[in-house]
Order: sequence, then C-alpha cells, then structure tokens
Amino acid sequence: MISIEIKDLEHISEAAREFIQHIGEHRVFAFYGKMGAGKTTFVKAVCEQLGVDDVITSPTFAIVNEYSGKTQVYHFDFYRIKKLEEVYDMGYEDYFYSGVLCFIEWPELIEDLLPDDAVRVSIAEQEDGSRLVTF
Repeated sequence: MISIEIKDLEHISEAAREFIQHIGEHRVFAFYGKMGAGKTTFVKAVCEQLGVDDVITSPTFAIVNEYSGKTQVYHFDFYRIKKLEEVYDMGYEDYFYSGVLCFIEWPELIEDLLPDDAVRVSIAEQEDGSRLVTF
C-alpha cells in the first residue's frame, strides 16, 4: 500500500506528481472518501499535472466530464446515481475499458461495475486538516 500525505493545498501539486509516478499501466481509479475529503480537488490536481488543458470541475450533474490536453481523462461522479441502469445507459463500459485514464468519485454506488483491476484510492482528512491518500 502506498500513502501520500497532502499537508495543505500548497502541497497538492507535489502529492499529485507523486500519485502519477505510481499510475503505471492502470487506467481506472476509484476514489473513496467522505463528502469534503478532497476527492475532486485531488483529481483536479492530478489532471493538471498530467497536462490537461480543459477547466476541471466536478461532473456531479453530467456524471462524466471528458478532459483533453497532453493526456485524455474521463472524470466521473456517481454521487447522484439512483439506479445502476443509469450507468448502463451512459455506456460505462465504453469509458472504463477504453484505455483512457478514468477517475471515479463515489464508486461505492457502482461497485459491481468496476473493472477487476481498478485501483481503489482512499482520501481521508486527518485531525490536523491534512489529507492522507492511500492506494
């Protein structure tokens, strides 16, 4: 297991760079954490470090945002999913098995659909306000 500490927002870019060093051949990353833990903020930092040119925002209402630049990324937010049928209807397989990096927020709601090799990433707020990213 790998752990990366994010002391504060000033250090998030270096944490994102460290995370990227461990991506390897993996393409699907499931981000777990409580509301406000910093999932979207961390995904945004990772995308920026990967050279994404687009404005990175939470895809809460769109379910998926596609970003491009040096690297293409699909960013999912399944927080508002009510039924798995919604995920089937959006063609999740086309995304998850595309070979493009997929960053998924609220994966607990689609757990059964995650690829077997999806990397489970936990982000937890510590007592001192820092965040701990483990995967």
